[in-house]
Amino acid sequence: MDNILDKVNTPKELKKLNIKEKEQLANEIREKVINTVSKTGGHLASNLGITELTIALHSVFNTPEDKIVWDVGHQTYVHKILTGRKDKMNTLRQLGGISGFPKIKESEYDSFDTGHSSTSISVALGMARARDIKGEKNNVLAVIGDGALTGGMALEALNDAGNSKTRLIVVLNDNEMSISKNVGGISQFLTKLRTRKFYKKSNNSIRKALEKAPKVGTKIIRVARRVKYSLKQLFLPNMFFEDLGFKYLGPVDGHDIERLEWILGLAKKEQGPVLIHAITKKGKGYKPAEENPDRFHATGSFEIETGKSKKEKKKDYSAVFGEKLVELAKENEKIVAITAAMTDGTGLKEFKEKYPNRFFDVGIAEQHAVSLAAGMAKEGLKPVVPIYSSFYQRAYDQVIHDICIESLPVVMCVDRAGIVGQDGETHQGLLDLAFFNIVPNLTIMAPKDFKELEDMLEYAITLNSPVVIRYPRGGENEKVKFEKHEEIKQGKAETIKEGRDISIIGVGKMVAKGMEMAEKLEKQGKSVELINARFLKPFDEEKIIQTITKTKNVITIEDGSVVGGLATKIKEVIAENKLENVELKCYAYPDKFIEAGNVSELEEKYLF
Repeated sequence: MDNILDKVNTPKELKKLNIKEKEQLANEIREKVINTVSKTGGHLASNLGITELTIALHSVFNTPEDKIVWDVGHQTYVHKILTGRKDKMNTLRQLGGISGFPKIKESEYDSFDTGHSSTSISVALGMARARDIKGEKNNVLAVIGDGALTGGMALEALNDAGNSKTRLIVVLNDNEMSISKNVGGISQFLTKLRTRKFYKKSNNSIRKALEKAPKVGTKIIRVARRVKYSLKQLFLPNMFFEDLGFKYLGPVDGHDIERLEWILGLAKKEQGPVLIHAITKKGKGYKPAEENPDRFHATGSFEIETGKSKKEKKKDYSAVFGEKLVELAKENEKIVAITAAMTDGTGLKEFKEKYPNRFFDVGIAEQHAVSLAAGMAKEGLKPVVPIYSSFYQRAYDQVIHDICIESLPVVMCVDRAGIVGQDGETHQGLLDLAFFNIVPNLTIMAPKDFKELEDMLEYAITLNSPVVIRYPRGGENEKVKFEKHEEIKQGKAETIKEGRDISIIGVGKMVAKGMEMAEKLEKQGKSVELINARFLKPFDEEKIIQTITKTKNVITIEDGSVVGGLATKIKEVIAENKLENVELKCYAYPDKFIEAGNVSELEEKYLF
């Protein structure tokens, strides 16, 4: 049998295929995605689950004139394969290669850059309204997962879109998962829709029998489908989406290309907002991913035959945080943990198992997570809220308004701070030092290693005020072992080694890089003083002024933006204290969004 994927480079060739050929194409695309991600790493399960839906979308609609906005965007590998990039898939998420997310600069078929959840409906509605104002006729679609539907922004957009009467299609890709299993009322509502016997019994056996009937079989099926959807409107008139103002179509089997094309065709004819509810299976077609969709949500390289990782799993900062929090919670019953759909990713799996009544997964809802913590803290609890750096951006107002104005004792653990690597611009955690630094009443710490993270977490629990602890993805610097760990004291830096000629001031994981740098300089005959800043806020100006005055030659090193972080603090100290004749060199990431690439490559390109 000929390889159909070889013949399909753009949606133009796809539209020429019949249903059987498209079904074969789906299998070939799955194989290509598995082969690609097994080498490059990436988001596997979501892309395997959306294969047929992507084929149907590009078959029915005329992209790039018709606009598809992909929520989150990590499920666009199939889309990229079908839109001229299949021969570049080996560069996926690599420095200089194609992105793991939609990128306008990469292809005209990528209508919007996405990377965080719950944004697609707002963006698509904006595009649809712009289309109407300009008098154009193209279609606009938002493809959003059921996990992303728990985000408040998605519900805000549904509310506006349903009331707008604007011609817009929302495709709900319902696989019962975000990263972990979905939680909350929206999830329960969708479960009820999925499991209604009226919907669940699609009578596939009858449909297959009718298809075999000469001439009349297909017509009978079409009539039966129309009757089914008419009955749905009769018996289920008060559905959530329809009450908002959407025409609701579904649920539909998200792996049945023929039915998907038919229902997308219906939606295309509507003149107002439509929501299509497609049921898919995350990880479909690859048994390890079907059985462990959370593990294969985002994965490193792996062995295809077994699904086992090619890289040895090592202890990381998230695991150290999780273990220490369990230890502290045993002694302090006021400690509670809150996650925004990232139980495993933030190291809270053991806490959830041991203290289920003190663990709260709020779904993809970072704003709610932070304000929930504020309410708990106001009533005397000690909430600990680990969220990735790039996702804390989404809760910035709540950090300011609900926690810091009242100076409530919430411990905000900023995981994946600094460069995270191959997910690129939308996921790099380079801005948190800057945006937290300007917030009053906030303590900001960053550990140099695992032991210091444990010490900082233990210290943070004792404070009666808001705290940020930022730490990177991955593990410690294996080349550097620190011999001492001074007691954590509010706003006090740590002198790791004393010297006369050069002062190196680092924060967080970059203190270890500072140690490496000091050793190289000492081999050149320089006497180096190494300072672990520990706190960005309050900042130990006294110690910093002392070391700058002593050496007059200063190097700063940090895993963040050159704007607003450690480098800015040092410049302010020099300027405000009128320290003269100081030579200053700052190692930090430039004031730009940093592309995908592995961490060592990006450090070499931008820092060293």
